[in-house]
Amino acid sequence: MTFTLVLILIGALFLLIIGISLIQQQKERAEAERRMELKRQRAIIDETESVLSSTGLASFPSSIILVLYKRINEALQVSVSYLVNQPQQADYQRRQIDIQAQITNLNNNAMQALAIENFRLPDNDKQILELVQMLKKIKAIVRAENNKGKIEPQVFAEAESRIDSYQLRINVESMLSRARASNSLKQFGSSKQMVSKALATLQAIKAKTPDDPFISRKVDEAKELLSEINSQQKQVIPDAVKPNKNEGDDIDMLFQPKKKW
Repeated sequence: MTFTLVLILIGALFLLIIGISLIQQQKERAEAERRMELKRQRAIIDETESVLSSTGLASFPSSIILVLYKRINEALQVSVSYLVNQPQQADYQRRQIDIQAQITNLNNNAMQALAIENFRLPDNDKQILELVQMLKKIKAIVRAENNKGKIEPQVFAEAESRIDSYQLRINVESMLSRARASNSLKQFGSSKQMVSKALATLQAIKAKTPDDPFISRKVDEAKELLSEINSQQKQVIPDAVKPNKNEGDDIDMLFQPKKKW
């Protein structure tokens, strides 16, 4: 009887240990998931704020800017529900109030973007790189939010069209710049190839905005550069095919009659 009772107590203790272990594992798993979700929301907030800080390099309507603010607001809301630290939770709530105020302001005071034709590429290389990175990120964000059904089709179409137009213009500037660099190094083949690509890109822009003065200006610039490349190539090639004087002397010496000693 006593032995049976001992076995029952040992079994109960064993089950209790297993139960405690399972509960502890569940708590650790829940804590790991909580931290992972907070980290993911933090990354969303940081990325979106970074994009917002760079939107001044281009012009976007309030409908597109609202997509970014709403994304931050949602990430803050999710974060608050996962936070257990009261001071940190209060900080997130304050930030959420500020973001909601921005959203209300944009809803009440809608802003129209400047015409895409008025866009000018920054002179600073660092700002150009920042602009390129911002456009890439905002395009990914807009597509992700659209896939979640959080953007109206008209807003999505406008955002895609505007971002694509900016990227095309940057590509044109980049290709013409590389064409000039190749031309200065007398790499005429590469230079011509870049100019041809630039002209093809300009045709793509023209299909979207046929009255864009940017197109006419850049087409003229590309044609002028192509003419300059052809002119320099004509000047360099004759020199390239002329036999080198020293090389000719060496050949003559090789085939002249040998002297007898």
